[in-house]
Order: sequence, then structure tokens, then C-alpha cells
Amino acid sequence: MAKPIPRVGSRRNGRISSRKNGRRIPKGVIHVQASFNNTIVTVTDVRGRVVSWSFAGTCGFRGTRRGTPFAAQTAAGNAIRTVVDQGMQRAEVMIKGPGLGRDAALRAIRRSGILLSFVRDVTPMPHNGCRPPKKRRV
Repeated sequence: MAKPIPRVGSRRNGRISSRKNGRRIPKGVIHVQASFNNTIVTVTDVRGRVVSWSFAGTCGFRGTRRGTPFAAQTAAGNAIRTVVDQGMQRAEVMIKGPGLGRDAALRAIRRSGILLSFVRDVTPMPHNGCRPPKKRRV
């Protein structure tokens, strides 16, 4: 009879603790996506693997309050607090989107004590891409 394949991270082979806490990250990338309804803050290492994330919905904001600058500030603070504990000192910031939380999230990142190498706006801009819908006739 075939042997059962042991699951990685199962209790049988003794590896119970999570992998996330053991990793030291000196440098990372902070992605801020600010839409009109929400602000998502994702912290990755330089290879692009997600280390920490937060958005206004997980911070307890619901409905229209998720798009506010204060919600974005809280979300950025929550995402960064965990990576500062893991030893992050330097970061690059990529900001995407037209929302109200852009400046507030950047202010919260600056206040956290992480040195920023650069701040880049990566909002996608069409070079007259898609054809607009036809005009409404009433």
C-alpha cells in the first residue's frame, strides 16, 4: 500500500510556528492603491512577495467611510506596524489611483520612521485607449 504524503507544516513533523515571523526584511516596497471607495496598502519585499497588507475595510471602516483619508491613514499604519517589527528600515513607495487616501497614506508612511528611497506614481494612464460609449439620446 502507498504511503500517505506528509503535509508540509503539519503537526506531525513538528513545524507549527508560522514562517512569517522568522523572516527579516531590511528593504521593501509599499504599494498604495487608492480608489474612490477604498484604500489598499500592501507591503512586499524587493522580490515582490507579500509580507503585510491592510485596507480600510479590515480596519473597521464600512460603507462610504472606507474612502476617507483617515481610513487610508489607519490602513497604512496597520500594514507598516507589522513590517517595522520584522526589521524593515528602507522602502520604496508606489502609489496608484485617484482616491482621497493617496496623500494621507503617504503621510502615515513618512511618520512611521521608514526611510523612503523614492515615491513613484504608477497610476495607469491611457494613451487614448478605449473608444468611449456612444452618447445618450433622451
